[in-house]
Amino acid sequence: MKKEDNRRQNNKTKPLNWHLILLAAILAIAAVAAVKLAIWNMGTKSEYDPNNLAEGFDVEALDTIIPLSESKLEGHTDDGVTTILCLGNNPLTDETGSSGFTAHLAAKTGATVYNGGFPESTVGARYSVYNESYPRDNFNLPYVAESIASGDFSLLETAASQEQDAKYLEAVETLKGIDYSKVDVIAIVYDAADYLALIPSDNPNDPYELSTYTGGLRNAIEDIQQAYPYIRIIVMSHTFAQNIDENGSYQNGGSTDLGNGALPHYLLKEIDVSISCGVSIIDNFYGTVNEDNYQEYMTDNIHLNDAGRELMAERLAEVINTGRTSAK
Repeated sequence: MKKEDNRRQNNKTKPLNWHLILLAAILAIAAVAAVKLAIWNMGTKSEYDPNNLAEGFDVEALDTIIPLSESKLEGHTDDGVTTILCLGNNPLTDETGSSGFTAHLAAKTGATVYNGGFPESTVGARYSVYNESYPRDNFNLPYVAESIASGDFSLLETAASQEQDAKYLEAVETLKGIDYSKVDVIAIVYDAADYLALIPSDNPNDPYELSTYTGGLRNAIEDIQQAYPYIRIIVMSHTFAQNIDENGSYQNGGSTDLGNGALPHYLLKEIDVSISCGVSIIDNFYGTVNEDNYQEYMTDNIHLNDAGRELMAERLAEVINTGRTSAK
C-alpha cells in the first residue's frame, strides 16, 4: 500500500510558483529597457565635421514682386513695345557700352532700354531742403524723379553743364527726349553709395525727409506714380559692399555700422518703403552679389564688373519677362 500511495503522490501536478514567474517577467522587461537605453545613449553617427570651415552662408533673397494694378492702366494705350527707363548711379554709368547694364538688359528682354543714370549720385539728397549752392543734389533720385514728373529739366541741365564728365549731360538729354507715355517700366538701380556717404537710412519723425535714404526713395516713387500711374516701378536694391576706413582697411558692410546702420538695415528699410508704395523690389544684397561671391562680381569695394552688371540685369530681366508672360 505504501508503494501505491507513493506512485499516486508522484503523479500529482506540482503547483505553479507565481512569484517566480512575476520576478522573471520584471527582470526581462528591465533587461530590454537597459538595452534600449544603451543603444539610445550611443546615438547615430553624425555627419558634422568640426574641422570643416564653411565657405559661404545660406540665405534667401528678400524679393517682393508686386504686379501693377489693372486700374492703373485704365485709359492708357499700350503701343506693344516694352520700354524701360533705368534711373540710378554707377551700376548704370561705369560702363555704357555693349557690356553695360542697360545693354545686357536690352539683350535679355528685347526691350527698348534708356539709361538715365548719374555717376556717384545717391537715393537720398544731400540737403533736406534744396540748396542752390549745391547743384549736384539735382542728380540725386528725388530731384531726378521730380524733373521727370514735372517735365522741367532746367535745373538738372544747368547742373549737368557744370560737370566735366559728359555722362551727366548725356543722361539729361536722354531723360528730356523720352516719350513717357510709352514707358512701361522704370527701374531704380543704385549701389551702396548712400551707406558709404553716411546718408541716414530714415527719419522716424518724417518719412518724407529728402536727405534720408527712405525719404528720397519714397518721394521719388510717389512723384512718378502721381504723374505716370501706368508705369510699373521696380526697385533694385544695393549689392554687398565694403567700407574702407581711415587706415585703408576693408570693413564688411554687412556688419559694419557707420552710424546709420549696416547694409542689411538699409535693405530692410528699402523693402518697407517699396512695399508701402506698392512697387516691386529685387534684393541684390542677398540674392545677387553678396558676401559669399562678391570677389567674382566686383572690381573693388563697391563697383561691379561686367559679370556683376550682367547678373543684376539678368535678375531684373527675369521679373520683367515673367510679368509680360503673365499679362498675356
